[in-house]
Amino acid sequence: MDGADPAAVKAGFAGAGPIDHCVLAFGSGKGAGLLHDVAIEGVRRGFEEKTLPHIACAKAALATLRKDGSLTFISAVSAYAGFPGTAGLAAANAAVAALVPVLAAELRPLRVNGVAPGVIDTPWWDFLPADQRTAVFADYAARTPVGRIGRPEDVADAVAFLIGNGFVNGETIVCDGGIRSAA
Repeated sequence: MDGADPAAVKAGFAGAGPIDHCVLAFGSGKGAGLLHDVAIEGVRRGFEEKTLPHIACAKAALATLRKDGSLTFISAVSAYAGFPGTAGLAAANAAVAALVPVLAAELRPLRVNGVAPGVIDTPWWDFLPADQRTAVFADYAARTPVGRIGRPEDVADAVAFLIGNGFVNGETIVCDGGIRSAA
């Protein structure tokens, strides 16, 4: 389904239930760039591609989610770090992260948590030619205390922890190899 299309989302979840745990992961590269260069249209598109689908899908999933289940949002470390050139991305990711404590209180006993990944080797980076991607990854790995970029399994492990621990609610795990504290 198209997560940005509320009708498609509603129809998609209508036939999906019951759901034990729902993980929502929408991404967008729109809104990247230094503030004086970034196009407001790109920032708006970033919100439409990242933030709004998280909200629409969470809302649609409510009818089918078990009350003792969980909802997990995927934002990004940009919501918590001061990386130049990410103001638009950071704003969209911060909006997703802000949903976590609010919905944890609002939807109880349903648990609502989040994961904020750092630089993860996923197809999100395919917009860069292979040589540039390699250079970007090497730069981030050198600045990350763990000495590498993340793997999808790192994020999956964080999500699995949140799903499996019935006593964690309203929290976001920053899964970034420590780069935000090293920036």
